[in-house]
Amino acid sequence: MSSPSLAHARVLVAGGSRGIGLAIAHAFAEAGAHVGICARNLQVLQQAGLALKAAGAGDVHTHACDLGDPVQIQHWVDTAAEALGGIDIVINNASGYGNGNDDASWQAGFDIDLMAAVRTNRAALPHLRNSTMPAILNISSINALVPTPRAAAYSAAKAALNYYTTSLATELARERIRVNAIAPGSIEFPGGLWDRRRSEEPALYEQIRTKIPFGGFGDVEDVARAAVFLCSPAARWITGQVLAVDGGQSLPA
Repeated sequence: MSSPSLAHARVLVAGGSRGIGLAIAHAFAEAGAHVGICARNLQVLQQAGLALKAAGAGDVHTHACDLGDPVQIQHWVDTAAEALGGIDIVINNASGYGNGNDDASWQAGFDIDLMAAVRTNRAALPHLRNSTMPAILNISSINALVPTPRAAAYSAAKAALNYYTTSLATELARERIRVNAIAPGSIEFPGGLWDRRRSEEPALYEQIRTKIPFGGFGDVEDVARAAVFLCSPAARWITGQVLAVDGGQSLPA
């Protein structure tokens, strides 16, 4: 059975200039989609845009945006929709990485992990309602599913994102706008958290790595492949779900 094509789908990836977000954007580019990405660093965005074009994307739109700012979010969505000719798929990948327990960490989780997704989806909904294959995907974390002593603020923000995902899916189900989430486990990529911890906190790095049943950290491509599936017409009967992509990391010990 062949899967419906994503060629010419118009895809927005918030936080799409590096790591998991860039891998997701790259996977859609390889499928021939039109891709719009945003992040704060314009230079990194421009480099990512060139890479997406080389990967086979149709139109590519890059936009510097602070996802903690509602006005900037609205402007990004509006300009991306104009550049791409509409919006079919929205992927919210940005995180404030609130790994402390101070007010700033909690606020970062609320502003970026939760409210940036809320605001981006709200801004995109008028365009999604005009799409024949509308889908929203929020990137969460297994920290929302399995308590950890190291990141209460981050975990709580992602748990709120999961509940928002299922609530929004319920709200939009009658309109056939699908809303799902992916909860990645520990993913290692250059410049990412676990790449840094390998040298900065080798004991913790090894402790976590050896506990993952599949025998190591995941790759960004593992998350990207799941994202493409969940946003594609092949998953047309899936909504309101949070899919763990973690090599068994969140399973009971």
